[in-house]
Amino acid sequence: MTQADAPATTVVLADDEALLRKAMAALLPLEGDITVLAEAADGASAVAATLQHRPDVLVIDLEMPGVDGLGAVAQIRQTRPEQVILMLTRHARPGVLRKALRLGVQGFVSKSAEPAHIASVIATLHAGKRWVDPDVSALAVIDDCPLTDREVDVLRATGDGYSVADIAVRLHLAEGTVRNYLSNAMQKTQTRTRHDAARYAREHDWL
Repeated sequence: MTQADAPATTVVLADDEALLRKAMAALLPLEGDITVLAEAADGASAVAATLQHRPDVLVIDLEMPGVDGLGAVAQIRQTRPEQVILMLTRHARPGVLRKALRLGVQGFVSKSAEPAHIASVIATLHAGKRWVDPDVSALAVIDDCPLTDREVDVLRATGDGYSVADIAVRLHLAEGTVRNYLSNAMQKTQTRTRHDAARYAREHDWL
C-alpha cells in the first residue's frame, strides 16, 4: 500500500470552545489526510465519543467543564490503554505536563498553534512518535511548585467545591489522609484554610 492509498487518520475532537472546535473540524482535513469522526464539548462526552468511535488519535483540550482533559484521559485509559492522545492547552501549568505524560499522553500542543501544525503533530503521533511543543515544554519545566502530586490533587478537588469526605471518595483515600495532605498544603502555602490554599495554588499556576 502506498502512502497515497493509506487510509486517513481518524480523530475525535474534544474542546468546550465551540468556535475553535468547529474551525479545527473544518480545517484539519484540509491540512492533512484526516477524518473527524466526532466532536465533544466536555470531558464526559469526550470519553463516550472515544470509546464509541475508537479514533486513531484523540485531540482533547486540557481545560473543560466537569471532567477536564486529564480526568477524561484517565477514564479512557481504563478501557483503551493504547489510545493515542494529543492534548491542547493555553497554559502549560507546572506539573500538568508531567501528570499528562504519566497518563500516557503522547503529544502536547499549544491551542494557539496553526491547524497545519496540529495536523502535522497528529500524523507524528499516529506514526508512533511523541511531540511536545517547545513553548509548552519550556513553561512546564519551570516547576517551582513545592506541593506533591497528591497535595495538588486534593487542592484541585477543594477548588472544585468538594468536601473532605467527597475528596476521599474521589481519590480513594482515607479522610484522615486527605486532611493531612490539606494541612501540608496549607503549611507550604502559608494559608489558614484549605480554600485559601487552593486559591493560592491556582494563582501561582500550580494546579
